[in-house]
Amino acid sequence: MLSVYQSPLYTWEAMTTTQASIDEQMAVLMRGVEYGDANIQRTMEEDLRERLKLGKPLRVYCGFDPTFTGLTLGNMVPMLKLRQFQRFGHEVTFLFGTMTARIGDPSDKAAARQQLTSEEVESNSKDWLEQAHRVLDREKTTIQRNAEWLAPLTLEEVVRLASNFTVAEFLAHETFKKRMDEGRPLYIHEFIYALMQAYDAHHMQTDVQVGGVDQLFNIMAGRKLQQALGERPLIAVCTPLLIGTDGTQKMSKSVGNSINMDMTPSDMYGKLMSIPDSLLSNYYTLLTDVPIEEIEPIERGDMKPMDAKKRLAHEVVALLHDGAVADAAQAEFERVIQGGEAPSEPVDLPVDLDGGKAIVDITQVLSGAGAVASRGEARRLVSQGGIAVDGVAVTQAQVELNEGAIVRIGRHRFYRVVRKG
Repeated sequence: MLSVYQSPLYTWEAMTTTQASIDEQMAVLMRGVEYGDANIQRTMEEDLRERLKLGKPLRVYCGFDPTFTGLTLGNMVPMLKLRQFQRFGHEVTFLFGTMTARIGDPSDKAAARQQLTSEEVESNSKDWLEQAHRVLDREKTTIQRNAEWLAPLTLEEVVRLASNFTVAEFLAHETFKKRMDEGRPLYIHEFIYALMQAYDAHHMQTDVQVGGVDQLFNIMAGRKLQQALGERPLIAVCTPLLIGTDGTQKMSKSVGNSINMDMTPSDMYGKLMSIPDSLLSNYYTLLTDVPIEEIEPIERGDMKPMDAKKRLAHEVVALLHDGAVADAAQAEFERVIQGGEAPSEPVDLPVDLDGGKAIVDITQVLSGAGAVASRGEARRLVSQGGIAVDGVAVTQAQVELNEGAIVRIGRHRFYRVVRKG
């Protein structure tokens, strides 16, 4: 379902808080939000409206724990919400959780996350920053790292911070409660994660924190800490989780249902064309600036799914690249997929060849080259007939590849075998 705020988004240039009315800002900023609790949503809407009445730029941030490289469109959703605030002239901070990532967010996890080193986190941050700047205005986005203020905290300061929360509050957290009920380990350091995120909000004097709906518990911890310290509590703006291409689970590279931000434009366009029809409204609302009144005919089934997907794919590729690149990706899709022609520019797939050919494990080759998220995804595709070599479906992992052979993954992605090195 769409948010109660159903005014259109704009294809506008950046506006100031005085150029846009409060109603206009509310319509855009609360588009597609989700809290899972009607009372919380009503409170956040009322608080945001009151804060906007002050007529001053709001301090808005979203924290990102760089626990991996290679972002998906699901990771992009809160970035797009930040961009909406930015376009209205609000002050946006992209916060790297360089300390929180070393603990690991326990939200929605059946077990504690593996803890990372500071070197691993900083290395991953470089990839995240490159992707973030494709969405946010590089010149107007503040980049911060929370290790700068969390690492120097003394034990006494951490104890004082913890004194604002009760164990009962944490055990009511759905993730923790489920683990307790199932007899799974629950570690003390996992409680500290929410405290650290709460301290981020206090330290940065946050007006608004953006995050996925799975972050609501952590965001509300910041709100509570600010209240306890006599500060004006932040407003949570939570976005739904983007569903993956399988149509059921949260988009995730590990699950193998992701569309990755670093895909070539043609690959991204093709992947978006493959999503289930049921996801169209969700993707349009969360990934595009298409006005709500233009999404409603799609929800009613008044537009052919193929046409709706073409527009969606074009909108997303254009957002991350530009309109000309999106035009070229669409033309390639129509020529190759709809017209049945060979792709003009298949992606190179490096393979160790001996005399121009080799017998290889296709799942290992594809996962090693980053063409699929994991060997598990590649095995699934093989079992479903989703991989072909020169037009012949692959039925087992061991296949012979010749130099120049065309490997097709799914319906829309093509790779040309080239000699490695």
